Amino acid sequence: MAPSKRRSLHLELPNAHSDELPQIAALFLAQFDVRVGYTIAWKKSVFGLDILNSVEYKSLPSGLHNVPEDTVYFVHDDEYAGISCFVNGKGDESDRNATMLAVGALIPLSYGRLGKSWKHADGLHTLARELLEDPSRTQSLEAFWQEHQYQPDDSNTRPNSGEGSPSALRQQRRRGKSSPNGQPRTRNRAVSSASALAPPGQTLSTHHPALSLSVFLDTFGPLVFPLYKAALLRKRVLLIGQAPVELACNFVYSISILSTLPSSLHSLLPLSPLPTRFRPLFSVGVHDMPTLATGSPNSPPVENLAADGQAYGWVACTTDDILGMKEHLYDILVKLPPEEAGRADTKVWPKMQAKPAVGIRATQRDARRYRGLRRDLRRVQIDHPTSRPQSKYTDAAEPANNESSTTTTTPLLPFPSLEEATTTDRDLGDATFSPSPDDDDSNQQAILEPQSWSALAYNSFIWWASAGEARTDREEESEYDASLLANLGAEESSPNEARSAARGEGGPVGYEMALIAYFHRFTVLILSTLGEIIDDDAEKASSSSRDGSPSPSPSRRENAGEGSGNGGEVAVADDEEEEGEIIEITSDDVTKMGLDPWSESDRLFVEELVGFYWGRRARVRAAGNVECCGVRVF
Repeated sequence: MAPSKRRSLHLELPNAHSDELPQIAALFLAQFDVRVGYTIAWKKSVFGLDILNSVEYKSLPSGLHNVPEDTVYFVHDDEYAGISCFVNGKGDESDRNATMLAVGALIPLSYGRLGKSWKHADGLHTLARELLEDPSRTQSLEAFWQEHQYQPDDSNTRPNSGEGSPSALRQQRRRGKSSPNGQPRTRNRAVSSASALAPPGQTLSTHHPALSLSVFLDTFGPLVFPLYKAALLRKRVLLIGQAPVELACNFVYSISILSTLPSSLHSLLPLSPLPTRFRPLFSVGVHDMPTLATGSPNSPPVENLAADGQAYGWVACTTDDILGMKEHLYDILVKLPPEEAGRADTKVWPKMQAKPAVGIRATQRDARRYRGLRRDLRRVQIDHPTSRPQSKYTDAAEPANNESSTTTTTPLLPFPSLEEATTTDRDLGDATFSPSPDDDDSNQQAILEPQSWSALAYNSFIWWASAGEARTDREEESEYDASLLANLGAEESSPNEARSAARGEGGPVGYEMALIAYFHRFTVLILSTLGEIIDDDAEKASSSSRDGSPSPSPSRRENAGEGSGNGGEVAVADDEEEEGEIIEITSDDVTKMGLDPWSESDRLFVEELVGFYWGRRARVRAAGNVECCGVRVF
């Protein structure tokens, strides 16, 4: 196998100053009228941007009438990020004693994955509360629009020509740059692309979705890894829950940033267009069904999104249960626990399933990795103390100085938090890791694959054969996983990062940045290992060709039924392929990727990865072959 290459994992930082508010392309007031339904009572937008019969439904998803206020994120026409700040107050008897309205804005996606729309959350909520008293007093909306409306960079551009519109400028940037795969690439450097720790001193906005990463990790537990694997395969992932929806939208953001392909991998992967980013749709409803039907890894790429690296797959959340019954709209369905689950005696985990209703569980290796990750994240906070803004969610990984957090705000989905579940966990003065109730094996059995008898017998045999002196696989696993969080200090920062820090540009720090770095490094580990295996196979094929042996020709994606199937089988052009055309992957290779060689789901995951990104058929050999003096004994 070719020697591994060291790949850089530098943070991509925003170009704009952290205090700068993004300009908005539209501002609107949406209301729910008991007589006529969803309406837009007031609106302003740039020339050519139509928001009628669309944003009013996205701004007021089902179930909001049960909550006093909420923040909703959505995507409009694949060009704009939407933010809607909803409030629910008392009203006249003619309105069934309730007034429900939302003040929302559309922001060009050229600002980043969510257009940095969260920076307007405080201002929009203030407007919504003011309008709750009298929705007809729209002077404050006019003032907000005049202050923050989109202004073309070119002062000579005629305001009604459309040439300086956000979408027009975005198209110009698309045409101006190209990626290593030959596709235009224009996205600004942004926090959501981060893959390593930011320089010390950077902070997050109080409404930044990344602040809920700790809650995301706590909510899903070991299931975060099969969810990450589905995202890496660019499946269509739908989260179903109840109002309020802000935390679910933040989970969408978390899944998207954790599964981003680091730039060091772009030249390695031959798939074109390369889906470098996992497309986040945020909140969706029944009106979005045509959009949800697109993006399957088994179908042709979404052409208008190819330039942004989002041609395959998506992740979204909804409160409309009916979408969960439409199996053609998604590949992976995740059912978030109901609100009352927070009062349960034992942890209630989300339920993941593939269609048709096939349950998805975490592997035994995932469970061990999850426990080690939580332990190592706490150590990172001790080694890299940072000041973090107070989030409205309970911070699972705080504080860094062995002090109990004073944050008591209940999460929007009140699951038992790590902060409530464990206090001794924070004291890292001794070398012992004290697991929380969520780490208890009996509490996780419902979401874990059972340990196979083969794995148990193999490990017992190795221990017996070495008289108990050999290093166990789990000790090596622990060190391997810890290495994914190693060297996260300033010595890894690039010159660009240093300049960004000097300008005071904000980005995830501490816990959030370490978690992002962990998953991006995990991605590099998996795909670079596969790339080396495939390169080695190509070298062997080339040598065979020079020796006069027939050279196998890899089945490309366009001849392979557009990649891998959702059921784990890799589609190929010819089911009767010659043996030499199949990429052979050993159980040791799977172990090097940090995956479980004993798990059938991980073996299928590796085979799907090869089929999706390389258009090749792969076969993972079973683990557990033990030979003594050339004789197989297990």
